Amino acid sequence: MTIGIAGPGRKAPGQNAVVRLIIVAVAIGIFLSLLGLASDLLVDWLWFSSIGYFQVFLTSIGAKVVVFFIVLAATAGLLWLNGWFAVRFAGRQSTQVASAAGWKAAGTPPPALLALMRDLPWPWVIASGAGLLALFVAASEVGNWGLFLQFLYQVPFGADDPLYDKDIGFYLFSLPVYILIKNWMQLTLVLGALFAGAVYWAHGDIEYDAHHRSMSPTVIAHGSALLGLFFAVKAWSCVLDRYLLLYADNGVVVGASYTDIHVGIPGLWVLIGLSIIAAFAAWANLWVRTYWLPAASFMLVAIGSFVLSGAAPVLFRQFLVKPSELQLEKPYIERNIALTRKAYNLDQISARPFAAEQKLSLDTLEANKATIENIRLWDWLPLSDTYAQLQEIRTYYKFHDLDVDRYWLDGAYQSVMLSARELRPSLLPPNAQTWVNRHVLFTHGNGAVMSPVTRKSTEGLPFFYLRDIPPVADGGPKIQEPRIYYGEESDSYVIVKGSVPEFDYPKGKDNVYASYDGAGGVPIGTMARKMLFAYYFNDPNLVLSSYITTESRIMIRRDIHEQVQTIAPFLRLDHDPYLVISDGRMFWMQDAYTTSSYFPSAQPAAGLDLNYIRNSVKIIIDAYNGTVDFYLIDGADPVAATYQRIFPGLFKPFAAMPPDLQKHIRYPEDLFLIQARLYQTYHMDAADVFYNREDLWQFPRQPGGGGAAVMAPYYIIMRLPGEPHAEFFLMLPMVPSRRDNMIAWLAARCDGPDYGKMIVYEFSKEKLVYGPFQIEARINQNTEISQQITLWNQMGSRVIRGANLLVIPIENSILYVSPLYLRAEQGHLPELKRVIAAYGEHVVMKETLAEALSALFTEPGTAPAVSGTREKGPVTGPAASQAREALDRYNQAVERLKSGDWKGFGAEFDAMRDVLEKMNRQSTGH
Repeated sequence: MTIGIAGPGRKAPGQNAVVRLIIVAVAIGIFLSLLGLASDLLVDWLWFSSIGYFQVFLTSIGAKVVVFFIVLAATAGLLWLNGWFAVRFAGRQSTQVASAAGWKAAGTPPPALLALMRDLPWPWVIASGAGLLALFVAASEVGNWGLFLQFLYQVPFGADDPLYDKDIGFYLFSLPVYILIKNWMQLTLVLGALFAGAVYWAHGDIEYDAHHRSMSPTVIAHGSALLGLFFAVKAWSCVLDRYLLLYADNGVVVGASYTDIHVGIPGLWVLIGLSIIAAFAAWANLWVRTYWLPAASFMLVAIGSFVLSGAAPVLFRQFLVKPSELQLEKPYIERNIALTRKAYNLDQISARPFAAEQKLSLDTLEANKATIENIRLWDWLPLSDTYAQLQEIRTYYKFHDLDVDRYWLDGAYQSVMLSARELRPSLLPPNAQTWVNRHVLFTHGNGAVMSPVTRKSTEGLPFFYLRDIPPVADGGPKIQEPRIYYGEESDSYVIVKGSVPEFDYPKGKDNVYASYDGAGGVPIGTMARKMLFAYYFNDPNLVLSSYITTESRIMIRRDIHEQVQTIAPFLRLDHDPYLVISDGRMFWMQDAYTTSSYFPSAQPAAGLDLNYIRNSVKIIIDAYNGTVDFYLIDGADPVAATYQRIFPGLFKPFAAMPPDLQKHIRYPEDLFLIQARLYQTYHMDAADVFYNREDLWQFPRQPGGGGAAVMAPYYIIMRLPGEPHAEFFLMLPMVPSRRDNMIAWLAARCDGPDYGKMIVYEFSKEKLVYGPFQIEARINQNTEISQQITLWNQMGSRVIRGANLLVIPIENSILYVSPLYLRAEQGHLPELKRVIAAYGEHVVMKETLAEALSALFTEPGTAPAVSGTREKGPVTGPAASQAREALDRYNQAVERLKSGDWKGFGAEFDAMRDVLEKMNRQSTGH
């Protein structure tokens, strides 16, 4: 038996088979990856074309391709050049270095390594290795395509930063790209050094083991050249670090501080000089070829960085700045305040005084009828349970979210709660979870539910303006096209215009079916498209199903968040899109933000990667056809203006939005919360007050969670002091830090033409104004209320308090209102049973808001006193008749108030006042 041994340059037969198998596997992997990429691109192509944004797709995909190939070519070229030099000059010189260099003599490479070196096709190895590494680098950089487009199409901000006198647009658009390029250069130089080092090591020019540590002079020369380039990039990095000082935070100042100006910047200039010296020293070693010179250069830069960027600023701040911190940092604190207010539009908030008077009366309530009739008594959580029990109709329907909006109904401006009845196929019974049901038959939701925020039935349930399937309008806007194909619950694709009609809605024991007649979706009638989407979704049914006809269309990306993010991934979306009913159709309105984390000297938003934000874009999505329209509402925003230059056909002017939809724009809650959190500190515009945190605000505490819960902002219709009409606002009270009394309330206007304007009403610091948590304490201390709540909780019911104690500004006074719900212990149908109202020192709980207000302002001690003397003994004659008439008028006024008839109440109250004034004149003889 003869055993063959593969000699040098020859491979064993088994080894050849393994190599071929590896090559085939790699080829298959590359093919499948390219096929997946191609299918993604083709589906995107068809989808963008179907919704009218093909040019946006071309621009974004073109930018990605250009960025990818530029980075790929540049990275691969630099890596290949390093590898080519290494292969060309490796092994030509002994690894022994002159004793003056301090290197030990190295042995020759082992025979096996020499054989491998002869066998390897080094040109192919270098090219493939450089290409593979470059592929990973390019893939990591392609996601930054938007930054490069912003850099190329940037528009000026129109204001300069006060330190370097550069337009703020430089920081928003140019600086991020410079940092990306710098990081790429440093990464490529490090990869180039490792790549060349691997080649040198394979050729024996580098030895590193327990006995030998040696490099050939060629390796030293090559490494010195790369080290010099690294120091040159380091010098440029220090130049950029000067600008990055504007984002530093030392706990007192966000931005360049006194230490940064007087130590940090001079230190960076010295580091720039040291880096340039180190670069030239490293390049000089191309001829000297000793390790001492590169080592000395490295130590020079490293020690300089530690001293100039680390130790010196810390010591300077500790011993020279801190003893006089406020005096020295004051100009930089003022700079931080001004630029933070500009970055978040806090400088546009109008501050007004609020007297917080105790002068409310029934007449004042009548004058503010629009505010009273729109006090929101239905919280979203109990109302969502009620909607689910009364209006989901079938298990597969779902109310994803409840929204607050306002409509003109019956000539009145009314605040309403509404929710779309969407379809969730995953809630179908288990035996109905078939492909046909999920993708062909059960394709859409149906209609919406709407109810006023204040009214309730006699059973404590909401009064429905819109209800049932198909939707019935009982005082609300009519819906002529109720089918919802695109929404918040639409998480899978569906086929429309198939060979069978779609399930529309249940009707008794039968079902009603309908066929889609809109323009939504992508045509899928051809075999090529069926195969494409079958591969894309990994679903062969799209090819095999007989339900798909030549007219069929496939609806994908039906989730409105996914839909918008696919079109415009550079926009940050508000968490809460809301439903709007207009002209008989249903639309989703989505707020979108332009953001940046590179606004100079601005405080970053807590928990968010941004320090600049604008609500520049309003997006309308048709729930039936899935069409998406982007409307530019803030043309002064330079980030939005830059995107408008990049994508000329993407944004429409806000004036092009249909007028009825314009009436439903609202100030977004996410933006309001960001601004309100920052305004807690940045309402202080005096540096010394800011430094000492003398007037720090916070959100009011809420009951529950050990007092840790805080009040959330809420939408409300109200009339501001001195304004002629009621408006739709988003508002939130404020309290002093670690205190519960109210100090201010912040509001954002939602109605045109003043949309977006913010107002803060500040209370006098000398006057105590009860905050929500203090009012809650007074409610809990009220014997009658606490006893009643305890009794209900012991009778098999569960008492649910409103999520917010509503703070209602009326004229220059504050009214507090909180709903109370009852729910059976094992039930899921909360009922609005009581309304708690508080004003001044008085707290009452009644069945309705009208009764609560009536009790609050007419019970003894709360109604205005009537002048006059009090008769002793019984009153007879005309006086008795007039007294009875006044009492009758009073009783009728109370009845009108209980029924919500404010006009009738006002008439009866005026008549009662006339009678009392007549009695007063008779008693005084005037």
